[in-house]
Amino acid sequence: MSRSSTAIEPLSFRKALGHYASGITVITSLVDEQPVGFTCQSFHSVSVSPPLVSFSVMRESASYPGMRKAGRFAVNILAGEQVGISNQFARKGSDKWQGVQWQPSPLGNPLLAGSLHWLDCEIHAEHAAGDHLIVIGEVKALNLHDTGATQPLLYYKGQYCNLAAPGAA
Repeated sequence: MSRSSTAIEPLSFRKALGHYASGITVITSLVDEQPVGFTCQSFHSVSVSPPLVSFSVMRESASYPGMRKAGRFAVNILAGEQVGISNQFARKGSDKWQGVQWQPSPLGNPLLAGSLHWLDCEIHAEHAAGDHLIVIGEVKALNLHDTGATQPLLYYKGQYCNLAAPGAA
């Protein structure tokens, strides 16, 4: 049986993947005493033992080469009310940190004020994958404070949404 190779049109591919709801994070690091970061929805857990997580980043990212040099990063899991932060860190070439409150993590990475949770990681591995890099980090510290009824920031079908939205179930 032979398979015919059909080219998948990028816009259709993106639209199809948009039907998978994802959480929104901001990946941050401190490089030469300067904070760097970017919005990332391609974050997930990899392993419990050892504790590993992963995210994907575009090969042309201006922020990631510094993170690679630093060898570490933090994952800031955004709360539902942090749409502005998500949009700010998704922009290219602007001062993403203007007006952003943060404090250093145990590894020295920027932790964004108001985030639901954070994970402090050292880069464990990196793999090339098409126009992206898959970065695997080993979690070295995390927070366990109770965020109460705070909802996560979610992305679905090209827009922000929340768990309480009509039809979300």
